[in-house]
Amino acid sequence: MTQRTVTLTDNATGKEYEFPIMEGTEGPDVVDMRAFYKDTGMFTYDPGFTSTASCDSTLTFIDGEKGILRHHGYAIEDLAEHCSFPEVCFLLLRGELPNHGQKETFKDEINNHTMVHDQIISLFHGFRRDAHPMAIMCGVVGALSAFYHDSLDISDPDQRWRASLRLIAKMPTIAAMVYKYSIGHPFVQPNNELSYAENFLRMTFSVPAARWYISPKVVRAMNKIFVLHADHEQNASTSTVRLAGSSQANPFACIAAGIASLWGPAHGGANEAVLRMLAEIGHKSRIPEFIKRAKDKDDPFRLMGFGHRVYKNYDPRAKVLRDSARDVLTEMGVIEEPLMELALELERIALEDEYFVERKLFPNVDFYSGIILKAMGFPTSMFTALFALGRTVGWVAQWNEMMSDKVQKIGRPRQLYIGQKSRDFVPLEKR
Repeated sequence: MTQRTVTLTDNATGKEYEFPIMEGTEGPDVVDMRAFYKDTGMFTYDPGFTSTASCDSTLTFIDGEKGILRHHGYAIEDLAEHCSFPEVCFLLLRGELPNHGQKETFKDEINNHTMVHDQIISLFHGFRRDAHPMAIMCGVVGALSAFYHDSLDISDPDQRWRASLRLIAKMPTIAAMVYKYSIGHPFVQPNNELSYAENFLRMTFSVPAARWYISPKVVRAMNKIFVLHADHEQNASTSTVRLAGSSQANPFACIAAGIASLWGPAHGGANEAVLRMLAEIGHKSRIPEFIKRAKDKDDPFRLMGFGHRVYKNYDPRAKVLRDSARDVLTEMGVIEEPLMELALELERIALEDEYFVERKLFPNVDFYSGIILKAMGFPTSMFTALFALGRTVGWVAQWNEMMSDKVQKIGRPRQLYIGQKSRDFVPLEKR
């Protein structure tokens, strides 16, 4: 079969350059531009890399036009409905859903690493009580490399696997410790007899002085939130993990870099912004006013939780969370949640408005996740930390895939220089 190519012509010189086309199993084909600079002496220009494939991957497929998200071929809706989070972790790491024996073995491997080194506790006391949870998570996760020296040799597959297990297992413990530290409560040790999601909720909300109970519906909702955030292709934080890993940094440093990237309000902090927006709107009667403001290009107000860099259709994760929100609110005894009613009405009105329909601004995963987490009792400052908890397995899986990639190189984007040309140096006394 003849290799498909694309031909580019330099209008100034008439010279033609030919580049091969690479085909994936699904999604857009890719023009292989690796020889572009060598052949033409020019760089390509793509701010934000929105039209650039930085790698090939088997993990996650997204069709933003159709609203599709799959992990190794499995639809996110099916995984969220039928799988525990550790099953999805296994899928992302191994490429297949586990059978019963593999599921139990993997659960045991995770459980072997849920505790953190006792000296890590002292790290927390170096932070102010009002420190942002993401600041603490960045520091503590990065510091894990100082404690687990048997997981740092990235050339050893066994050590990479051990590091992966440790990160997935310890992230719930660290996230719960972050919350407990912020409110002055003693840390709660993990209980490996519980499920991944239930164990996290227990470490977060139980206290030694009282018997603890959590509704199975709330546990299922927490599990769904973790599953829905597990991986999302080459987003900003995942690309950060891969870029850090391309320098052969240790896995704990790479995940800490991902946490730092996720912290940004344009990425992981969007669900906090949704709640602030709903609070600002305040009542359903004011929705038309804010819809009008959102359309005004001179007004800084924006509808948070609508639109996505990739999805030009309804975010499939948002559909799952919208259906879960009612269950959680009912189970938590919230008969009428003003924010939920406001969100549903805002979604209804926006999706009937030509302005938003034409621009394909549909609700995304952040639109409903904040409402659910708030109902569970999490402060808004913890929302991004919970995102990081769920996304850790995606970061780890992407990092592992990159480390096994024989064509992987250290990341080194180039630039279009628009500064001063060469100038003669002027001595200080003549300036």
